[in-house]
Amino acid sequence: MSIATRLMATAAISASMAAAPALAETTLKISHYLPSVHGIHTDFIVPWTEQITECTGGEVQFEIFPAGTQLGNVARQQEQVMAGVVDIAHGLHGIPRGRFPRTSLIDMPFLTDSAGAASYALWELYPDYLAEEYKGLKVLALHAHNGGLLHTNEKKVETMEDMDGLRIRTPSPAVSEMLSYLGADPQGLPPGEVYESLQRGVIDGTVFPWDPVKSFGLNEVLNYHLDLGAYTVSFFYVMNQRSYDALSDEAKACVDQYSGDALVSQFGDWWDSWDVPGREEAIAAGHEITELSDEERARWEETLQPMMDSYLQTVKDAGVDNADEIYQAMQDKIAEYEASRQN
Repeated sequence: MSIATRLMATAAISASMAAAPALAETTLKISHYLPSVHGIHTDFIVPWTEQITECTGGEVQFEIFPAGTQLGNVARQQEQVMAGVVDIAHGLHGIPRGRFPRTSLIDMPFLTDSAGAASYALWELYPDYLAEEYKGLKVLALHAHNGGLLHTNEKKVETMEDMDGLRIRTPSPAVSEMLSYLGADPQGLPPGEVYESLQRGVIDGTVFPWDPVKSFGLNEVLNYHLDLGAYTVSFFYVMNQRSYDALSDEAKACVDQYSGDALVSQFGDWWDSWDVPGREEAIAAGHEITELSDEERARWEETLQPMMDSYLQTVKDAGVDNADEIYQAMQDKIAEYEASRQN
């Protein structure tokens, strides 16, 4: 091949490369309300984004906004993703109140203390019972935490009478009702404000699983922990539907591959591991950890039965006519999950 021929061939290749369309790169914004040291960020969201980026060959990139950033406010996660301010958000169903009445039935007392069971129930019931609450959203996962504890700074709590008048931070309407029926004074606060509120004596305690006690540094301002196993709280991981629809078919397939069943099934094990450091830190600090006795638990369940009936009625009054059916379906799915774990 002559030099002239080689030059013509090289020019033709260069021209064809220039004419080929470049891969369109999309950067999606994700917001959540937890510190960047929390397992939600380190074990869940960051690896999830890396999986999607790798699966799409770099077509989809991510920018994450955790607590402490301009998009990390727990009360704004839903509205931000609905408005398209962010493309994906992870938030609490109970903050702000009243937006997810069907889903929040999972927060009812003594329904389960297992993140795995609650997360399984939510995801199984989503298509037929909960989808109406997520219009305009692509639901990537619904999940819940392990059974929460009651953590206090000055007063040790062992019985219902010990709860009388205590100002306790609450994460959701159902838990607020539970605390009220037990004699406490529930205080609605975002997780990030609990440390200062305890330090200043604005509240006497909080309900949390162990993991945020560690990630928000709360063992520094707490002394007593009552292992209730009496409630759980649920979360959403959702994407703006328009943002999802704008992706290429290949990118959509990648998002689907690493979301849904594949994602929800991991929360039980994740939460078990996330809880360990908070408990170990409390033990190392010399805190007193008490487990609710069987006798006291029976008293609490009896006391809370009217509260559960009342809460179900409140949900019905809000327009959820089949609240009883949803609640029963949650119980059935939790029993189904627990039976499968025993086999």
